[in-house]
Amino acid sequence: MSKSVIIDAGRSPVGIKNGQMIGIRPEDLAAQIVTKLLERNNSISADMIEDVVVGCAFPEGPQGMNIGKTVGILGGLPEASTGKVVNRFCGSSMDAIHQVSAAIECGDIDVGLAVGVEDMFSVPMGGFAPDFHPELAEQEYYIGMGETAENLANDLNISREDQEEFAIASHEKALKASADGKFDQELIPINVNDEVTVKNDEGPREPDVEKIKSLSPAFVEGGTVTAATSSPISIGAAAVLMTSDTFAKDNNLKPRSEITARAVAGVHWNRMGMGPLPATKKALAKAGLKMNAVETIELNEAFAAQALYVIREGDWDQNKINHNGGAIALGHPLGCSGARIITTLINVMEQQNTNVGLATMCIGGGQGIATIIKRL
Repeated sequence: MSKSVIIDAGRSPVGIKNGQMIGIRPEDLAAQIVTKLLERNNSISADMIEDVVVGCAFPEGPQGMNIGKTVGILGGLPEASTGKVVNRFCGSSMDAIHQVSAAIECGDIDVGLAVGVEDMFSVPMGGFAPDFHPELAEQEYYIGMGETAENLANDLNISREDQEEFAIASHEKALKASADGKFDQELIPINVNDEVTVKNDEGPREPDVEKIKSLSPAFVEGGTVTAATSSPISIGAAAVLMTSDTFAKDNNLKPRSEITARAVAGVHWNRMGMGPLPATKKALAKAGLKMNAVETIELNEAFAAQALYVIREGDWDQNKINHNGGAIALGHPLGCSGARIITTLINVMEQQNTNVGLATMCIGGGQGIATIIKRL
């Protein structure tokens, strides 16, 4: 059986409210990443791409009409190219990576693109016309994500002060990484409607400690989760170029990493943020590894309380996690984030000279997803 390897990965800057990324269509945004990724890997021609799988949490409006095929055509792939959309909410583009990986390993394809995109400004969370099932609504199945973070904070007595400290560290790490050029390899500048070129993430900022401490709870009266300790609404895209190991060898390509294990797991929806724990446990078992073998971790920061819950309940080494900051600073464009953290993980592993990495995230509705990669 073939192994699935990652040849390269890149992402857009992540844009936030009132930023310069507002106004670009999500299809055009994702297409620019595809175009630039293929340009810098010109040993793989566009007609070699056998499938494009796009992860998007709310594939409607400008993100609808099979954005998988749309992104491929706009990105320069021939009309004979194929594409599809996968929706696993926050885990959508990590699932897209899993689907391309699985297709390669079972021999269906040799080359594929996994893409993630989300414009949370043009398509709101929940979409344009949510229609909740009454039975599930009575069970609070559609609970707000912020409320689930409050539940986890209460479960482990995670204080507001600890959450704020975590959020401040996320911004400080991201700012330092940007200043030190740690994002240069993964960032692809974006031309926004021929008006401006955006080269850097818009979210990271110098923390205003007094303002952070003055904020009211965002989701529950008397709660501890605030806007400052939550990932901001955002826009972004990322893409991962993958092949079989035999294709890479036959075409003299140098893969950057190999996918070792993939896993998803379910949890109760009112504590969806704990999803990375069982998903990681499953992925480690598939890889035949213990947690202490993992050297570098990208844990999506939906909320500081959620990330701290996973770290503390799992007894994870925080020194291995999110070296260049996380989603609280960078932003969490839902369908993009899985591919974004895989892209960042590959780069951090190269920067840290580590060999085994884990990318994992929680998923609204009660799931977790995890990917283990090996640096090549």
